[in-house]
Amino acid sequence: MIDTLGALDLLKNGIRPQSVAALMATVVIAGMTAVVGTANAGGEWGEPSEGGREIQAGGLVIVKPKYEGSSEYEVIGVPLVAPGSGTGDGKVSFKGIDDLRFRLLDASGFEAGPLVGYRFGREDDDARRLLGLGDVDGGLIVGGYAGYRFGALMPFVSYHYQVTGDETGGIARLGVEAKMPLRPGLLVTATAGTTWADEDYMQSYFGITPLQSATSVALLAPFDADAGFKDVFLGLSASVPVADRWSLKLTGRYTHLIGDAADSPIVESESQFMGGLGLTYRFDIGR
Repeated sequence: MIDTLGALDLLKNGIRPQSVAALMATVVIAGMTAVVGTANAGGEWGEPSEGGREIQAGGLVIVKPKYEGSSEYEVIGVPLVAPGSGTGDGKVSFKGIDDLRFRLLDASGFEAGPLVGYRFGREDDDARRLLGLGDVDGGLIVGGYAGYRFGALMPFVSYHYQVTGDETGGIARLGVEAKMPLRPGLLVTATAGTTWADEDYMQSYFGITPLQSATSVALLAPFDADAGFKDVFLGLSASVPVADRWSLKLTGRYTHLIGDAADSPIVESESQFMGGLGLTYRFDIGR
């Protein structure tokens, strides 16, 4: 298992402790919710082991932009607790930090359910051009998703709304997912889509009010960011068994900002990359 706290100590210069603390709490709570959910999964996450069910636990190291639109990156470490087989075909699936899905409806290829997650905030010392604009606090995400699966493909839509921290509104993702089982235990998932954001989100993360302009150290002009499509994205993830009960988790995403998001004076780079590497150990409970 990855020593998450050790990784945090080694990489602390690029990490905001308050954001990590909130994120870690959210991931642990969400993961434990997922564990509880497997009690009714009926083998959806793989057949129960003899005398109990399987749980995977470990850690993830994630590289991400310091803020949405940043050209600089930071590293964070988070724990991970999830149902055991991790194939993503069960009632609980982890799609990202802001997208832990619970499949409650499954009928003739159509599936839907709620989701939870965490939205990263922003601090005005993340970049010189942000100085004087104030912080944007991240928080807990709630929402839902729906999709229709035929074969390996599933077009989907998901909605993510922040309910704690600052009122940064909601986003909707529209995309398609393709699952490619390459061999037993090895699943690769590719995703492509676009993201629409409401006015609260756009103004919080990309807009500049007249007051913020007046206090901006970089002398940024006021900018009105309207609701609309803010990005297109491509993602790839894989779960790779490396030894008995040990699995390597790999994830990556490229996002290209568009529209008012790309035009914002806050944005340093329209191209945004995110990558994650983790290791989990699968063990039995309920014996």
